[in-house]
Amino acid sequence: MNTIQTNSLSNKIILIGFMGTGKSAVADGLASLLQLHKHDVDVAIVKHAGQEIPEIFAQAGEETFRNIETKVLNELLNSPEASIIATGGGAVLKDINRETMLKHGFVIHLKASAEVIISRVKHDTGRPLLQGDVEERVHQLMSARAGVYDFAHFSIDTSDLTLPQVVSQIVEAWQQANLK
Repeated sequence: MNTIQTNSLSNKIILIGFMGTGKSAVADGLASLLQLHKHDVDVAIVKHAGQEIPEIFAQAGEETFRNIETKVLNELLNSPEASIIATGGGAVLKDINRETMLKHGFVIHLKASAEVIISRVKHDTGRPLLQGDVEERVHQLMSARAGVYDFAHFSIDTSDLTLPQVVSQIVEAWQQANLK
């Protein structure tokens, strides 16, 4: 269970999903269990841009942020190292990002109910897309993004599961996919 075959379906597990679904925590759990490198696309964007994500949004706008996100994601996906990659919630908005993720990894969609997401993100001031009424913004964004995560190889609802349960189900799905 702790080894990755680089000639298998993939040597990368890519986590996608709406904000607050647990991508960062699950990436940590997977990386620890599978003894792999973990990359958080948002952290890599901050390093690449030299400024925090809210600053990028405020100074350059969402389109510039999305372009940086695509560049950083592409670099991580094209790296030869086996790794776990946690994307930002909007990384799936560009067709090229979805195509590249499918080409280079086993894509896992983490989802949760709107109520659970709201409870997880309501006090997080570092999310530029949640400015204003958090509950209203979450519902608007979830509605606008309906279906964009459906390309994933595997989907799991994290609403009522513990972190070990989520990690275990993902590892099992990934191993099954590599046996095909």
